[in-house]
Amino acid sequence: MTVRLLAVPKEVPVLRQAVRAHLGAAASCEVELCVSELVGNVIRHVGEGTPVTVRLRTTGDGRTRIEVTDPDPRALPVLLRAADEDESGRGLALLAAVALRWGVRQEEASKTVWCEVAGEPAGEPVAAGGPAPPSRPAQAAPVR
Repeated sequence: MTVRLLAVPKEVPVLRQAVRAHLGAAASCEVELCVSELVGNVIRHVGEGTPVTVRLRTTGDGRTRIEVTDPDPRALPVLLRAADEDESGRGLALLAAVALRWGVRQEEASKTVWCEVAGEPAGEPVAAGGPAPPSRPAQAAPVR
């Protein structure tokens, strides 16, 4: 899947929907988070309205590779360690936590930030509607 768009906030949910439609049952919240974070970084650090190319593909070993290319080879992502009181600076840490690996490919007139997310574990059946949600402990009803 390849999508060319202008990096503006209203396009991010549309892009997530396109990712879900493209990947079907293989879509995961991790893939959606990575797509959102990579495009969001272009909006915040390169500039709103920047033209980007988003590519998704499945690798031979079942991983989903996400690539976001923008025209600024100088604005490189930096993995920060945000303090508790910081309101931002956690996006790449989240991406690094859910991705198997990530990196940057710099070219003369552009850069591509990419990551790879694991597919469904082998041998784990997936129901028609997607994987079952994790079990959660019962919550007490609010007292009125």
